[in-house]
Amino acid sequence: MNSILGLASRRFLGSNSRKVFPSPVLAGSPLSRWMSTDETVLRNIGISAHIDSGKTTLTERILFYTGRINSIHDVRGKDGVGAKMDSMDLEREKGITIQSAATFCEWKNSNINIIDTPGHVDFTIEVERALRVLDGGVLVLCGVSGVQSQSLTVDRQMKRYNVPRLAFVNKLDRQGSNPWNVIDQLRDQLKLNAAAVQIPMGLEANHVGIIDLIEMKTIEFDGERGEKVVYGEIPGDMMDAVEEKRQELFERLAEVDDEIAEFFLMEETPDIDTIKAAIRRQTIACGFVPVFMGSAFKNKGVQPLLDGVIDYLPQPHEKDNYALDRTKGEEPVKVSGSDKDPLLALAFKLDETQYGQLTYMRIYQGTLKKGNYITNVNSGKKIKLARIVRMHSADMEDIDSAGAGDVVAMFGVDCSSMDTFSDGSMDMVMSSMYVPVSKAPDHSLHSTSALASNCVCDRNL
Repeated sequence: MNSILGLASRRFLGSNSRKVFPSPVLAGSPLSRWMSTDETVLRNIGISAHIDSGKTTLTERILFYTGRINSIHDVRGKDGVGAKMDSMDLEREKGITIQSAATFCEWKNSNINIIDTPGHVDFTIEVERALRVLDGGVLVLCGVSGVQSQSLTVDRQMKRYNVPRLAFVNKLDRQGSNPWNVIDQLRDQLKLNAAAVQIPMGLEANHVGIIDLIEMKTIEFDGERGEKVVYGEIPGDMMDAVEEKRQELFERLAEVDDEIAEFFLMEETPDIDTIKAAIRRQTIACGFVPVFMGSAFKNKGVQPLLDGVIDYLPQPHEKDNYALDRTKGEEPVKVSGSDKDPLLALAFKLDETQYGQLTYMRIYQGTLKKGNYITNVNSGKKIKLARIVRMHSADMEDIDSAGAGDVVAMFGVDCSSMDTFSDGSMDMVMSSMYVPVSKAPDHSLHSTSALASNCVCDRNL
């Protein structure tokens, strides 16, 4: 099959390769299937990377462009304020993320729950905790350093929980940046079927924007903070590079998607809707990783990345999640993801605050309502929901209810991390996260204290 695709690919773009296809969202078109107004568009994503790749800077821009914050403050910025998601004094002092922080925003009538995770190896359990409950991720990579040690760890974590992802090659304004080296590393070191959906317009000091390989147009970012997105025609001297990388994108897609492979064999060029639908299909199936580009610090490339989150990452019910039925020997049962079914939620993070224990909860099906009673399936305790909040870093917004797919937090819930909650009608539990336990050295195997040190005793693990 691959040899046939290789033969066809040489003529795949054909004489129409320079054509810019329109992208209407028509009833019954591939795009309309996930942009329907019949259901709320929701994305639960984590932003993960090696330390100093620009995760928190990227999240700060996302919050600014979506209107969640009114101004941008950088990590270790000159104003001394610090990024919104680094709420701890120690985080602002050291300029690193120590604990994962949750927020939510809205982009083009779509809701996005975001968890900004740490990049330092010492806090990798926070990344594990977040990826256990999220439906999608953005893997951020430095355009100079590329795949680094913690990138490998995050990749393993995403694969462990089958988390679909986008990749964002950041810092293309820095000297020595080379996105094509980074993509090669994604393929060689992480064994990902990755391909660019954009190419940069200039690198280092000359980085001014990007070119969209799907819609075949330039994207530049004007205004004081890059808030004005300007589209234009592709310069003639860049068309050869655009065609080369566009063909590479189609070849990578054709290797995993039958519909795109048919276009190869028919020597035809798919339209924009067909391309986007194929990218979405294979991204959700973890068979393809679309690569976006830009420089978050220079306010370039963030808005198209947000479009990619909506276009290519799954709705909560589109990612398969399973509960374990304890009445049938922990037989796996697929979770429906519907608000109308019995409640099933997982407490994935605990935080001690001045108001008491704050429990972060991912709802897999059913609805949480303030004042209702829920049951801790693990302990059998029945608890009344006194307060439900949405988190915006350290800030809280009180809400009365939350439905399937939401990530919220609650006060007054006495539990351990990874406890499952229901409305009392089911005896099902969600699987816990993976926690590696180091083994004691051979000479200490008979020591009681050494054996005890191998037990995971932290309630937040």
